[in-house]
Amino acid sequence: MEPKRSKYDTNPLDGKVADRASDSFGQVNEGRPGPPTGEVAGGPTRDIGRTANEEARLHPEREAPTQRIDDAASYPSVFVPPPPRQSTTYAPPRAPAVNIYQPPPAPPPNVYQPPPLPFTQRPVSHNVAGLNIPQRWANLLPYIPGHIGAVAAVVELLLVPRTETRARFHAAQGLALQIAILILTGAFGFLYLISGSALGSRLFSSAATIFLIVSMVRAWKGKPHRIAPLDEATKFFDEKIKPRK
Repeated sequence: MEPKRSKYDTNPLDGKVADRASDSFGQVNEGRPGPPTGEVAGGPTRDIGRTANEEARLHPEREAPTQRIDDAASYPSVFVPPPPRQSTTYAPPRAPAVNIYQPPPAPPPNVYQPPPLPFTQRPVSHNVAGLNIPQRWANLLPYIPGHIGAVAAVVELLLVPRTETRARFHAAQGLALQIAILILTGAFGFLYLISGSALGSRLFSSAATIFLIVSMVRAWKGKPHRIAPLDEATKFFDEKIKPRK
């Protein structure tokens, strides 16, 4: 059985292709009215039956999607150079004119303030309770050479309360120093009786007097004055001699 074929089958091996194509072309032309195309020969070429729609071909710019605006100011000619652009480089501001006859401006005030000096309060000398005399005098009296200093030290230890620690310390230390000097002076006197020479006793008395004067000056100025070998004796007198109530 021969397979079914359509008019679009163009198999070149098929011998009936040309016949079927001619038959199909004739069927299509049968439904179109009008005379067949005639041959035109001789004479110049001319337009035949130009319609109104074909008039647009004479002016193609009218049918363009955009129109040319050559005369508008917003579209300058390409042959006119553009105006010069403003320079973007930084220019420092102009300095104002200075009148040379005017005095120069005053310098700005110094905003830096030096730090304040540390406040140092001088020790105020107050009256010692029990004696009603200035503290520097109470500290000085126990170091007076001779028996005067020893008597003043005992009086201070008896009258000055324990709240006056500085005055009682100097009184106890002065009493211990005076007693040590008296003991050493008696020892040198005993040596004088044995040897008959008073040189050692005189030298010791002079040295003791100078030391007591130096102690008086330091106590008067309020400087710390502590004799280490007499610490135990100072504590002993300060504890044993109690002030009167």
